[in-house]
Amino acid sequence: MSKKIAFIFPGQGSQSVGMGKDLYENYAAAKDVFDTADSTLNKKISLMCFEGPEDVLKQTINTQPCIVATSIAAMEALKSQIDIDPDYVAGHSLGEYCAMYAAGVMSLQDTFKAIQKRAELMGQTRGGSMAAVLNASEEQLKAGLLEGSKAGYVDIANYNSPAQVVITGDENAVKTASEYMLANGVRRVVPLAVSGAFHSKFMENAGNEFSSFVSGIELNNASIPVITNVDAEKTTDKEDFRTKMPKQIYSSVHWTQTIEKMIADGVDIFIEIGPGKVLAGLNKKIAPEATVYNVYDKASLDATLSALKELMAGV
Repeated sequence: MSKKIAFIFPGQGSQSVGMGKDLYENYAAAKDVFDTADSTLNKKISLMCFEGPEDVLKQTINTQPCIVATSIAAMEALKSQIDIDPDYVAGHSLGEYCAMYAAGVMSLQDTFKAIQKRAELMGQTRGGSMAAVLNASEEQLKAGLLEGSKAGYVDIANYNSPAQVVITGDENAVKTASEYMLANGVRRVVPLAVSGAFHSKFMENAGNEFSSFVSGIELNNASIPVITNVDAEKTTDKEDFRTKMPKQIYSSVHWTQTIEKMIADGVDIFIEIGPGKVLAGLNKKIAPEATVYNVYDKASLDATLSALKELMAGV
């Protein structure tokens, strides 16, 4: 296939009870991933994905390994049905761990151990809040952050798309910035139901602790370039991943820039692999000309396979 393909993997918030169940039931490759997650982490990741309950699934300590297990299971199911190697991989926040696994940076077991440790550290961090700012101009956002900073620390957590940025920081600062933007022409600012201020300096201690964990894990050079969240740059060297993994916890997620980087490098097909269609929605705002397929259950996998086979046949 002459077209360039990227695999992209979703982050926290894409979870739903029942995710991965029909992949587990229909593809041995997917079942192996869930079984490995259960045995490696010594808890029923598969049961939480398939049956919930929702209040258990949405706890950070469970959400992160569950989404990673579902996303990797979906990728392995896809690869068991078609010979396909992406030109690039990337993931949104925790989805970056799926991307690193896809590029051979970590073994499956180490991927689960790393994401579980990350989830534990992030879940233990309390304080702060987050809000999604929709359709704000650069000037409106800058002015809002300036106003919010008078009440405390506030920063950008996620550059999700040109139409959506997530702010993070002290509760009062986020509230002040939000109210200022709403009073000055921004139509929607949505507070997020999160346990803490992810991707902010609130997470620096978690990042430092994670650095100790990462120093003892076996990493390989990537076989496929990973476009990393912290800088939207192509990364293949294992020591660069060792540096960036802890930093990612408290740094902004440069998702808009990540997609723009891949588009600039000639990617025209994105396959979102994992629960939901969040990234497909963001992609429409970032690169409306690009084609996006989804793989999150058997029906979407079949549809994507059919489309890819047509492309390969030159139809």
